[in-house]
Amino acid sequence: MKTGGPWSRRARILRGMEETRTADDEPKYRIRALHTDRTVTVYQAYRPEIGLAAAREGRFPAIWKRDRMTWIKPSFLWMMYRSGWGTKEGQETVLAVEITREGFEWALRNACLSHHVRGFHPDQATWKARLRTAPARVQWDPERDQRLRALPYRSLQLGLSGEASRRYADEWTVSVTDVTPLAHRVRDLVRAGDLEAAGRLLPREEPYPESAGLLEHLRVPQAPEAP
Repeated sequence: MKTGGPWSRRARILRGMEETRTADDEPKYRIRALHTDRTVTVYQAYRPEIGLAAAREGRFPAIWKRDRMTWIKPSFLWMMYRSGWGTKEGQETVLAVEITREGFEWALRNACLSHHVRGFHPDQATWKARLRTAPARVQWDPERDQRLRALPYRSLQLGLSGEASRRYADEWTVSVTDVTPLAHRVRDLVRAGDLEAAGRLLPREEPYPESAGLLEHLRVPQAPEAP
């Protein structure tokens, strides 16, 4: 596996974004991620024996179970919310995993929403049948600000199982970087009230360029506002 990428270059790690985006600027469902023309960075958190081995080897070790569902998250701050800044039991090592855009988009095109939506799916039975066979599933959870408070727009969570999980670990992964020290540094700055300095350390997560039809089956239409 290659070991280069956005997270192996300090200049890209330190390029941050200020929290200037408002709710009005953001559609409810959009992928925001650190990405290049070839790759996209997602985040996971593991116990040290898995996370440190993955970062050291640049790929997931043999003890990483390829037959289980794994969830990847393009949002650094949502990962901080989920892992408690890398302090929750079993999530002490935070990883930035750079994967190919080709693999990421394959998973999205073959994904199913993780829950049934009345009026969006034909019926619950059709949704359940699709969920049983889909190698990936998507849920949209509230994005988080630097204090890990919920924002009114959503962040993508992508669950991989079966073929998708195996391909993620053994084909799509380009680099794996331990970003636990960064997580702790940002947390400390936020707790000290220095949001500006914390923002400068955040990865630059920008709107992911969507090819035609990439999210049509995963983005639930917003109901029109009442007059």
